[in-house]
Amino acid sequence: MAVVMLIEDDPRIRDAVSRTLGDRGHAVRSASSGMRGLQEVMDDPPDVVVLDLGLPDVDGREVLKMLRAVQTVPVIVATARDDEADMIATLDAGADDYVVKPFSAEQLDARIRAVLRRAKEDGAQTCIRVGGLAIDAATREVTLDGEPVELTRKEFDLLHHLALNAGQVVTKRQLLAEVWQQPYGGADKTVDVHLSWLRRKLGESAHEPRYLRTVRGVGVKLVDPGA
Repeated sequence: MAVVMLIEDDPRIRDAVSRTLGDRGHAVRSASSGMRGLQEVMDDPPDVVVLDLGLPDVDGREVLKMLRAVQTVPVIVATARDDEADMIATLDAGADDYVVKPFSAEQLDARIRAVLRRAKEDGAQTCIRVGGLAIDAATREVTLDGEPVELTRKEFDLLHHLALNAGQVVTKRQLLAEVWQQPYGGADKTVDVHLSWLRRKLGESAHEPRYLRTVRGVGVKLVDPGA
């Protein structure tokens, strides 16, 4: 059972989601505005937050940014906004998952279980070293040869997932499913762009790789360049 904080202004959706998640064994608290929901999360942190973006007092993405400044609780954004640019910006701002309305109770329940499972896995293996790279999941900090590397949230998630599978080829489909939570397909360009940004921050390029090695037609793997 998970304690779920639902921040949703539509009373019909709020009641329906609360009821169906409750039927699946979750303990659900709810708030109809962004600031009230933020305050409740701060006062009594839940296991996971389900956050709407179209809130009456403040945009949900601003709530997400304020929450991320002080909390690491997993956040699933549940919204009617289906624009890819909105989705990428929201994930980069700190969301752990993004689901577009209308969605089924089964889908939301599965996503809650998935983000909680990833959070548990992250806690079990907090610091990973690959060559001169150190990736700390607890603090979300990365160093390269002892120097800090500033990454966006999604860049960190991408690097961390590759580090968990160091030496193994990870396909773009797997990355879209595990990092972007798009198990039914998505834009490969999203992965390519983030890999390009990540390479730049690691001081390498696709033509002169060190840590990030592309396996043509298959995927990418993170390796120790000195091995």
